[in-house]
Amino acid sequence: MKEKFEVKTIDTSNVDEAGFFCYMSKRKELGYKQKRDWLEARFAEGMKIKVIHEIGGRDTAFIEYIPGEYAWRAVNAKGYMFIHCLWVVGKGKGKGYGKALIDECIKDAHAQKMKGVALLTSSHTWLVSKEIFERNGFAEAASAPPTFQLMVHRFGSAPEPTLPSDWDARAKAFGRGLTVIRTPQCPYIENATSGILSFAETRGIKSKVVELKTAKEVHERSPFAYGVFGTILDGKPLAYQYLLEKDFDKLLQERNHGG
Repeated sequence: MKEKFEVKTIDTSNVDEAGFFCYMSKRKELGYKQKRDWLEARFAEGMKIKVIHEIGGRDTAFIEYIPGEYAWRAVNAKGYMFIHCLWVVGKGKGKGYGKALIDECIKDAHAQKMKGVALLTSSHTWLVSKEIFERNGFAEAASAPPTFQLMVHRFGSAPEPTLPSDWDARAKAFGRGLTVIRTPQCPYIENATSGILSFAETRGIKSKVVELKTAKEVHERSPFAYGVFGTILDGKPLAYQYLLEKDFDKLLQERNHGG
């Protein structure tokens, strides 16, 4: 049976024409431009973006992955291929596109004689949940607060990737007030940052932004395994995900009541 989709590889030669799946209708937005600039160096490090395009239709899914030593997550995954993102949208769901993209990544990792494939999942939001990976040969190797799992598909008997354990110390290092830790890895981060800063200002909370500019900084400093975005309040984790105003207020209330 002929496939009803094709897998497109996005790289430096076609990214300006094809985009990188996210924010396709917002190419003039700062978040899009930041991600595009970030990608130029990542492609040189071996990053791949692959997109499912339905024949006669639209792009409906994508995967972004990179050699583990260059992963923008707070993980130790050298020798593994590391998945940053996997997203299937709308009518693309339920058609096997997620599996097809995971298979593409595994195939690339084998071709490069890597130890396996790894990624972070979450039972909360803004990251894919682990179930699809469990169905495709992955197992949980470690976990980190608040809701992260390090999922690994090993090809042999090589040591598994690991996570840091000093999360509390990392958070405390950012001091008093609200700190937004951010990177350009996701185009949604720009709006997420400006929104949280605005919420904090209207509530009289002193805030600052810390930009992590390299994968090494993410590995060494991020107070969340997710790495590329998060908020710390008075030296304690608040959230790693995009927050609406009501979400921000709910977290503040929980913090004030010791939740």
